[in-house]
Amino acid sequence: MESQYKTIHPAKYLRDHFASNIRPDGREFMSFRPVSVCVGSITKADGSALVKIGNTTVVCGIKAELACPKAESPDCGFIVPNVELAPLSSPKFRPGPPSEESQCISKLIEKILINSEAIDLKSLCIHKDKLAWVLYCDIISLDYDGSVIDACTTSLMAALKILTLPTVDYTPETGSIKIDKKNRIHIPLKQLAICTTFAIFDKG
Repeated sequence: MESQYKTIHPAKYLRDHFASNIRPDGREFMSFRPVSVCVGSITKADGSALVKIGNTTVVCGIKAELACPKAESPDCGFIVPNVELAPLSSPKFRPGPPSEESQCISKLIEKILINSEAIDLKSLCIHKDKLAWVLYCDIISLDYDGSVIDACTTSLMAALKILTLPTVDYTPETGSIKIDKKNRIHIPLKQLAICTTFAIFDKG
């Protein structure tokens, strides 16, 4: 009955809860959702984390690959975040190409990374203008119940925090590349980017 009321009269549903100084999920107004973080959840990834914020669950896996640096930043590596809002996480998502929401969140996560300077992209460069690490960050929503951007950001930061990369011996004269997967190095974060979502509800 409550779910039907919420669907038919969503605004009144919220107003009724606000009048009682309580959120629809039972929390007080200033209470955060419970948060849990599990790192290293994907053994084949170079860094990974599973994050739960309330009922929202997101997993992030990072895979590092070697590539030529971008022309505009020859002494830097780069990060490619990709957010997937899987159909299994919510009925609102459909199978097929990435939704507009997925693409928008991916772009937002990229901006958060760049603007926060959480990681020094120069630390990903092996040889200027020749070789650098690219971090492909796949972020998948397993259960979608709000605060998904917060969960995506948190999972990415947690995965980056434990990220390790193989050592690389590169000879620019010959282009020879030797990768030692057993001898790995940690890429430190300069700072943690934390995202908190707020909503404004008009009572009028």
